[in-house]
Amino acid sequence: MHEGSWGISHTRVPTESRPGHVALIAGFYEDVSAVAKGWKENPVEFDSLFNESKYTWSWGSPDILPMFAKGASGDHVYTYSYDAKREDFGAQDATKLDTWVFDNVKDFFHRARNNQSLFSKLNEEKIVFFLHLLGIDTNGHAHRPSSRDYKDNIKKVDDGVKEIVSMFNHFYGNDGKTTFIFTSDHGMTDWGSHGAGHPSETLTPLVTWGAGIKYPQRVSAQQFDDAFLKEWRLENWKRLDVNQADIAPLMTSLIGVPFPLNSVGILPVDYLNNTDLFKAESMFTNAVQILEQFKVKMTQKKEVTLPFLFTPFKLLSDSKQFNILRKARSYIKHRKFDEVVSLCKELIHLALKGLSYYHTYDRFFLGVNVVIGFVGWISYASLLIIKSHSNLIKGVSKEVKKPSHLLPCSFVAVGILVAFFLLIQACPWTYYVYGLLPVPIWYAVLREFQVIQDLVASVLTYPLSHFVGYLLAFTLGIEVLVLSFFYRYMLTAGLTAFAAWPFLTRLWTRAKMTSLSWTFFSLLLAVFPLMPVVGRKPDISLVMGAGLLVLLLSLCVVTSLMKRKDSFIKEELLVHLLQVLSTVLSMYVVYSTQSSLLRKQGLPLMNQIISWATLASSLIVPLLSSPVLFQRLFSILLSLMSTYLLLSTGYEALFPLVLSCLMFVWINIEQETLQQSGVCCKQKVTSIQFSYNTDITQFRQLYLDDIRRAFFLVFFLVTAFFGTGNIASINSFDLASVYCFLTVFSPFMMGALMMWKILIPFVLVMCAFEAVQLTTQLSSKSLFLIVLVISDIMALHFFFLVKDYGSWLDIGTSISHYVIVMSMTIFLVFLNGLAQLLTTKKLRLCGKPKSHFM
Repeated sequence: MHEGSWGISHTRVPTESRPGHVALIAGFYEDVSAVAKGWKENPVEFDSLFNESKYTWSWGSPDILPMFAKGASGDHVYTYSYDAKREDFGAQDATKLDTWVFDNVKDFFHRARNNQSLFSKLNEEKIVFFLHLLGIDTNGHAHRPSSRDYKDNIKKVDDGVKEIVSMFNHFYGNDGKTTFIFTSDHGMTDWGSHGAGHPSETLTPLVTWGAGIKYPQRVSAQQFDDAFLKEWRLENWKRLDVNQADIAPLMTSLIGVPFPLNSVGILPVDYLNNTDLFKAESMFTNAVQILEQFKVKMTQKKEVTLPFLFTPFKLLSDSKQFNILRKARSYIKHRKFDEVVSLCKELIHLALKGLSYYHTYDRFFLGVNVVIGFVGWISYASLLIIKSHSNLIKGVSKEVKKPSHLLPCSFVAVGILVAFFLLIQACPWTYYVYGLLPVPIWYAVLREFQVIQDLVASVLTYPLSHFVGYLLAFTLGIEVLVLSFFYRYMLTAGLTAFAAWPFLTRLWTRAKMTSLSWTFFSLLLAVFPLMPVVGRKPDISLVMGAGLLVLLLSLCVVTSLMKRKDSFIKEELLVHLLQVLSTVLSMYVVYSTQSSLLRKQGLPLMNQIISWATLASSLIVPLLSSPVLFQRLFSILLSLMSTYLLLSTGYEALFPLVLSCLMFVWINIEQETLQQSGVCCKQKVTSIQFSYNTDITQFRQLYLDDIRRAFFLVFFLVTAFFGTGNIASINSFDLASVYCFLTVFSPFMMGALMMWKILIPFVLVMCAFEAVQLTTQLSSKSLFLIVLVISDIMALHFFFLVKDYGSWLDIGTSISHYVIVMSMTIFLVFLNGLAQLLTTKKLRLCGKPKSHFM
């Protein structure tokens, strides 16, 4: 209101610290491949404001400062960081991170008065001081933005900024040559997370004052889509919004250094308090700098594309570039400065469009290859199922025809042509993968031409109404799965349909109790997708409740097993007691850690040791239990629930319990459906044992009902992900869920723990599916192929839905959906292996039973 300009800075996703700082200080939006290095290392060294400055001094987090010093030429960027262990979400007070920065800056200037060399450096032109204040972010994660701790931290920063500004002015004798810019790398949601594209994450404040900055401007009215003006009571003070990358050119123009090399920011001239000539010349330089990037990109693409295939960006031809630059120079000469600014902005927008055009130049070619590859792969997997695992084709010719050399020779020729085409265009190696992969896939498909012929003949003998009905049911199922990624309540609709399934078949008459149990647990599980996203309202009492239910269930199961007495020996009783003890300890750790963090006493060491020991033992203890189907599955549930309780903050602790109950019923109901369809079952479910070396001869051929089983598996896997409130974006994962294991910031370790939390329901589903395969005498290979076809059809669907325009939330979500479905098949292989290990392996306690504390 008194001496500066302000506005909202619009950031891009992912709204994480590193990409935000790169945009602010280097002026471009970094490729998210930096996440593979934990946001700590530079995938590519880059130019920045710090590098262009005469000297830069920076104070703050060891995660951020080194990346700008590492890429700098020469030795003129100085960094002062605290120890990474200070970034502790469970610490006594995270405001100490900001206090450390303010205190060190004050000490630095105090020392400079007695150090002539440093004093002369500080009085040079074109220097930058960077204060990185992490306390508010840490307090937001630990206590939520609505907490007293967060608000106290804001007050502390406010006072600190006031003190630092006063100190700067005093040090430089109030010479009026210092500019102050106050902004943020990203925002935060109400539940204390960031990373996605929600407005609370992508909108950040920008407040500037000092040398070269316009004074406050009064306005009678201004229109914006949000309500910030009214909330902040700034309706009458001009608001100037920018994109985050625009702040880098603003800072460089204020201290008079070149724009960073790869900056795509547009200089916000409305912030500048300078002559119109300076603004016009600065905008012209900005336009030329971005135009040069466009020219380089165009030249690079032209050099590696065949002349007759190259299509230049038509909106910015060489003649148009020349005309705009000539006209801008003429306007400057005739002092038409406003026209220069608008003309240069037009040129910048065209150059940025052109950059995007050349960046995505090969998209159509690559997209077509991906689709051809997908369709080929789905076709091949389907043919493999029909040929090897079904009775659909009965009239397959038994004659062994002499193989024709025409087909392989044709595909070799196509492969050579594609490779040669890519080679002369100097394409990167990834293009060869996209271009050549469809060739062997379609060769494999066309080799099965006889199977295709027989399949067509077989389908034509089927009643049309039956065929159309099955096709519609399959399509509807796939669409429900796809829609569930956008609307979680679609899972509720699907589970409600599942609940009605026994009543629409003869199952109800054969097994009333099993059918009622199936309906009850399906409807109970259907409640979870309607619940809010995990982490928004933590409730430890629900975690405790889930733990008590696990203990109650354990008591019932152990009692019933002891009554049977047939194979329940002391060793197995000991294993169950160890798992019950583990559950009790998990409940204690969750409660104790929560109390300790509320008192700001950090994470107790004993709690941390117990948590890690529980996690380590959760995959070993089940291997000590009996391989009898239900006993082994129950042992797996108990072990994984101990870990899941430690990673829970609210209602999601109940989710694996309800899911597992439904899975137990599923195993029973599938055997009922098998008996109903006339396939003989030799054993009762209660007496079946998991065995690693299953006799292959007992596997039967596939029926249409097996497609439903595979669909159930995919549906339950999708429910396992979205049911607990995860949404396909980073900000739905609450850091508070890992506080029983660690509170010091460690992106990879925290990420790995949250990934394991997501995987636990998947593992429970896969272990149950192992049992379904065993009880229904199905080969895992055939069912896996059906699942592969379903997930690939979904992946192809999501491939067409991937966006690179619109809101950042839409873009990020569309990419996440595609990646999740693409990863499903790979995950399935991993989960299948893990489930087989957990269900079939048996460790024996030799001699005296060992005391596994967890």
